[in-house]
Amino acid sequence: MDWLKLYLDDLVFGVLGAMSFVALAYAIERWFYLRGIDVTEYADPHNLGVDLTRHLTVIATVGANAPYVGLLGTVLGILITFHDLGTGGDLAARQIMLGLAMALKATAGGLLVAIPAMIAYNGLLRRVDVLQARWQGANAA
Repeated sequence: MDWLKLYLDDLVFGVLGAMSFVALAYAIERWFYLRGIDVTEYADPHNLGVDLTRHLTVIATVGANAPYVGLLGTVLGILITFHDLGTGGDLAARQIMLGLAMALKATAGGLLVAIPAMIAYNGLLRRVDVLQARWQGANAA
């Protein structure tokens, strides 16, 4: 249990940092790609859809799962706090509150990763919808 106490924050924030990096990298890549694509070069709407939505699943997955990673860190932090209280015998309110406050920062970290990822995903998905509508308009004639 001591190793978990020592490395829990590093582990949780390391995973969240990696998730954030991946989401940001794909969001930037998709933004540049969607900004420069010429939909009139596509003859098939299915191929267009595949190219437009590539990597969006990764961004959505980060946005959907980052809060769970943060929640897992919070639950483990609370377990460590209760374990320390149970084995230490000291029930000081200050110690309990400090342990719980430290545990909750993992949830906050998960939300800080998830919210921008979901904003990026929704913005990119809107751009995909616009580009597909433009393709349909160009090919309707």
